[in-house]
Amino acid sequence: MDKSTLLLLVLLLSVLAFQVGRRRALYWAGNAGLQELHSLPGYYGYYTALWCGVPALMLMLVWFTLEATYITHAALAVLPEAMLSGSPEQLSLLVNDIRNVASNANGEAAPAIREAARRYLELEHTSNRLLALLTVATALAGMWWARTRIRPQHRARNQVEGFLEIFLIACAGVAILTTIGIVLSVLVESVRFFSLVPLTDFLFGMKWSPQIALRADQAGSSGAFGIIPLVLGTTLISLVAMLVSVPVGLLSAIYLSEYASPRFRAVAKPLLEVLAGIPTVVYGFFAALVVAPFIRDFGAWAGQDVSSESALAAGLVMGIMIIPFVSSLSDDFINAVPQALRDGAYALGATQSETIRQVVIPAALPGIVGGILLAVSRAIGETMIVVMAAGLSANLTFNPLQAVTTVTTQIVTLLVGDQEFDSPKTLAAFALGLVLFLLTLALNILALRIVRKYREQYE
Repeated sequence: MDKSTLLLLVLLLSVLAFQVGRRRALYWAGNAGLQELHSLPGYYGYYTALWCGVPALMLMLVWFTLEATYITHAALAVLPEAMLSGSPEQLSLLVNDIRNVASNANGEAAPAIREAARRYLELEHTSNRLLALLTVATALAGMWWARTRIRPQHRARNQVEGFLEIFLIACAGVAILTTIGIVLSVLVESVRFFSLVPLTDFLFGMKWSPQIALRADQAGSSGAFGIIPLVLGTTLISLVAMLVSVPVGLLSAIYLSEYASPRFRAVAKPLLEVLAGIPTVVYGFFAALVVAPFIRDFGAWAGQDVSSESALAAGLVMGIMIIPFVSSLSDDFINAVPQALRDGAYALGATQSETIRQVVIPAALPGIVGGILLAVSRAIGETMIVVMAAGLSANLTFNPLQAVTTVTTQIVTLLVGDQEFDSPKTLAAFALGLVLFLLTLALNILALRIVRKYREQYE
């Protein structure tokens, strides 16, 4: 039986178990009275469904984890000893050949490989049949056991809610462990990089040129890994983006929340937020094909030397992309200001514009500032627009009319294609990722501290 079909069968059995458990509870309710049941009949159904589905799914998970390793070793055992004496890389290629022949019975291969592939298919079919039998048996056994446990005083609700609590804790644990794993993976590789390149050269170097010779007999540069040009480029593009997104997003939020009619707001707000759903590669096309040529032609007309790829073009388009982010957050914080503050200002004779300037905006300012800092983090982490509109040149300049590059762009560039993860060139990507992670983390923490520190004053 196919694994996806088996999974669907387990889900159907769980639905059946729910009905069995619920009907069993209703049977007891008919005999002893509904008021005698500790839990609602639905909880008994969920209790039976959990005992039917969860053990079967756990069995499938353990089986999937161990199945490939066992079948691979059993198939390799058929091969002659001479074919198994190679390096781990050669054994990996051998396993791939066996799997390819197993998936394509008509492919050309050595007789030993074909015999191993035949053994691989036999074990795989046997494993699938045995897994289907054990899974269905486990599901049915769990259903039967749970049904026999159902009594009027059985605490089905407590056990179901306890399982849900454990499940939610496990989900939170997975998220936390994933974050820790990401940080450790970046940190370990960054330590390897700093063992090859001094930390001071990386943090204070004025030149970024990661091209190095990969072999002793190969001509090439020794590499320069100063991060200052990348930080300047990232700062410049993010600054341009903020100069576009913050005023437009904030003013649009003020209009939609304070001036616009409910009918206009119901139409304009979703249209504004459509910008957030456009893929960044589309913004990159717009920047490369429309904005960058326009800035270059306008600069030539004004007598300025403008690069075909510039920080100004990337920053303008990035700012347009971030407008709905700033507008939505600002709108939420402005609407969260109590109406009593507005009414008090009107009672003192303030106009609507004076109320907005002197009451509403100061009250919502902590949230607005926090939203802006989160938008800065979004701008710092953008890659596609920078690649297509700002270029890849790590120029040490703060001129928005020149081509620059950012930290994220260089990470993508360093990890494109087949790379050796033992050279400073490739390991530099992890060091850049660590710097980017710490920078965005600091901005997010600052935004949260600002919001939490001043939010309670206006609740």
